[in-house]
Amino acid sequence: MAGVAVALSVVGGGAFAVASLDAGVASMPLRQVVENVNTVTFPNLWADKPLQLFRSDLTRSSDTADSLLSRLGLSDPEAAAYLRNARTARQQLMGRAGRMVSVEGDAEHRLTRLTARWANDDGENFTRWIMERNAEGFVAREETARLNVGTRMGNGTIQSSLFAATDDADIPDSVASQLADIFAGDIDFHRALRKGDRFAVVYESLEADGEVLRTGRVLSAEFVNNGKTHQAFWFQEANAKEGGYYNADGISLRRAYLASPLAFSRMTSGFKMRFHPILQTWRAHLGVDYAAPTGTAVRSVGQGIVDVAGTQGGFGNVVMVKHANGHTTVYAHLSRINVKRGQSVMQGQTLGLVGATGWATGPHLHFEFRVNGQHKDPITMARQSVSVEVSAAAREQFKRHATLAKIDLTAAASAQISRAE
Repeated sequence: MAGVAVALSVVGGGAFAVASLDAGVASMPLRQVVENVNTVTFPNLWADKPLQLFRSDLTRSSDTADSLLSRLGLSDPEAAAYLRNARTARQQLMGRAGRMVSVEGDAEHRLTRLTARWANDDGENFTRWIMERNAEGFVAREETARLNVGTRMGNGTIQSSLFAATDDADIPDSVASQLADIFAGDIDFHRALRKGDRFAVVYESLEADGEVLRTGRVLSAEFVNNGKTHQAFWFQEANAKEGGYYNADGISLRRAYLASPLAFSRMTSGFKMRFHPILQTWRAHLGVDYAAPTGTAVRSVGQGIVDVAGTQGGFGNVVMVKHANGHTTVYAHLSRINVKRGQSVMQGQTLGLVGATGWATGPHLHFEFRVNGQHKDPITMARQSVSVEVSAAAREQFKRHATLAKIDLTAAASAQISRAE
């Protein structure tokens, strides 16, 4: 091969010098050097390698074997037939949303390898299902491996609802629901949210082969509601069977009563207190009306015994629960009652479903909190309920844990979260 002539102009001085060149440098002679350079021919290392296509996506509830492969850029009737008949694929992939699937395909868009991953119910392991093409067709195998636990963080500001804010911050719904549960004794997320409220959160990320399969536990969180700051830190004492959330002073956030009787969800995230349509007056002095879709779960705000479970005048279908110290809670206008009189119920247990029975023109829940027959503000009663503290033996350990957690929480609050366009 003919050589290539290269001309080099050599100038005194360094190529990466920062200081200005001395004035005398300009007068230095220039010398032209001409050399023949033989080019080197590299072998094409990939010439004999078949083209491989790689693609990943999440399954959808409407997926069939053909639609899944098509969305992944493959056209392979043989692979689709195998998927339709494979028991694991039918049970774990078809009709299930959110399963991570990665495929490899050849130049003819035929499947060579498919890998699906999902987290197991134990929360510690995941399953990897692999389907591969060989000389006889397709074979499949199933593997179990340990999930890797990472940490993620995010922050947001309320403009309309909690779920809208977490969507904007790319924070999963499961984390939003945990936030509502963690602060359930201090904040009524159905009625008390204000535009401009803000939050920051640090949470676990459960990963498999570098892919996030699901989120884990919230590790620390901060919520500023109507100007008041609430903080929560997950902590488990040594030798304790389970942990819990505590504020910075080591006081448990688990209260005797929840601030709201409605199970918080995306459907109920944006609903507010409603004006009573028949009596044309606010009912806050007797109780609280929550607008919510028919069928929304209504939960007991505290542990107690069901005193009434049936129909009662303007309340329609109603459940009344007796708690300690002369406390009674009332849940009215239900479309369905799930408990019976005399039954013991736990905090958070579903009593029935939101409806529009009795004096109701639309689906909503009427909720009351009574103390010896006198109506009280449910939020006030929730905040006044007694909470336990970290034990004296674990206090120093908690302080060290909270100090480190606050650093992460501060970083989460100030982080500029990058979002895909």
